[in-house]
Amino acid sequence: MADSLFNNNGKPPQQSKNAPLALRMRPVSLEEFAGQEHLLGKGKLLRRAIEADKIISLILFGPPGTGKTALAHVIANKTQSHFVKTNATTAGVEELRKFIDEAKQRYALNNKHTILFIDEVHRFNKLQQDALLPSVEDNVITLIGATTHNPYFFINAPLVSRSTVAEFYPLNDNDLKKILKRALEDKEKGLGEYNIKIEEKAINHLIKISDGDARKLLNALEIGVLTTPKNEDGAIDFTLAVAEQSIQKKAIVYDKDETQHYDTISAFIKSMRGSDPDAALYWLAKMLEAGEDPRFIARRIIICAAEDVGNADPQALVIANACFQACELIGMPEGRIPLAQATIYVSCAPKSNASYEAIEKASKDIKEQRTRRVPSHLQVGSYKGAEKLGRGVGYKYAHSFPGHFVQQDYGAGGKQYYIPSLQGYEKIIKQRLDELRKRKQNKVTEQDKKTS
Repeated sequence: MADSLFNNNGKPPQQSKNAPLALRMRPVSLEEFAGQEHLLGKGKLLRRAIEADKIISLILFGPPGTGKTALAHVIANKTQSHFVKTNATTAGVEELRKFIDEAKQRYALNNKHTILFIDEVHRFNKLQQDALLPSVEDNVITLIGATTHNPYFFINAPLVSRSTVAEFYPLNDNDLKKILKRALEDKEKGLGEYNIKIEEKAINHLIKISDGDARKLLNALEIGVLTTPKNEDGAIDFTLAVAEQSIQKKAIVYDKDETQHYDTISAFIKSMRGSDPDAALYWLAKMLEAGEDPRFIARRIIICAAEDVGNADPQALVIANACFQACELIGMPEGRIPLAQATIYVSCAPKSNASYEAIEKASKDIKEQRTRRVPSHLQVGSYKGAEKLGRGVGYKYAHSFPGHFVQQDYGAGGKQYYIPSLQGYEKIIKQRLDELRKRKQNKVTEQDKKTS
């Protein structure tokens, strides 16, 4: 059912003084809104749409405490449309149909449009999302959905395509400082009625540990003020110690099976590939602190060692595999040490993706071209009757020839898939391959001369 963020007139009600500070301090206008300048800065499309009361369907996504519901609050105050809010965790198809029917009647009787705000919209199943689609498409309602999840993963493509997707970023330090200052000064909704003496170190600590989350910042500020005794002058000394007690642990913004999970592991791999051990260690630490499965991280290091280091340093794959085994044997927290060692080794190793490129090219030929038959001399010739079928006949055993090499057809069809780089050990491999390939070419040339 629709909740109490909006009253029967579709406008936000005044918040009780007993409501949490973060709820009381929600902005009522764009001037009070802090952050998301890329969306709401002067002249930006979304800001112009809100100011002109010409809102189109929106999907707002980003981390908690970055202003998604706050923006809905602003739009509700600004718009002449009727504003309804519900939460996807409690709304069913029947309730959605009720909202839609009421929207149709409201428009028919009063010529008044309806904006439907759905919090946690990603929690709607396919049936619920499909129930919304015709009304959004026909402009019966304007949808504003808020989610911490990437809508391209969790919301039906037709609904996404009919909405403007607006990504919210974690608030920067200046944004958080602006919000904190407004909360301290506002006597009606904030903490302005208290005589608060707050240290600059305390402010900086709250901002740092809030990690871009305004709700976390305001909750910590409020609990610190309400639980700190007044001094002899009747003032509340909000010191660094108070700040540390109010916001004891930093909550890492990280969803283990969704957007942050994939974005962080992507940054980790790209940092190793880019030979930046410091950045790779930072993303490694973030994943570990957020509780990521160390075996998942170790598997990615193994893949990176093979794909991005390859034969430029074959030892990288050995160390990466040993890291995986070590993580399984010793677990956490000690497992972070071999993870760090392997991360640093792979990051600092010379890079070559020649092995990756080679298998990609070979796989492409397998998929797109006619599959070549295994040459008869390479087929198994050890069973009875094989010789009569010509299996294995004419095969040359490489170790019986000088340099343990002999020219013969191995079935590559003249294709050269592996092109070693000049990086690290692969330079030595290239020198040997160039020599062998030159001998092959000379052998072919000699045979051509004899034939002619």
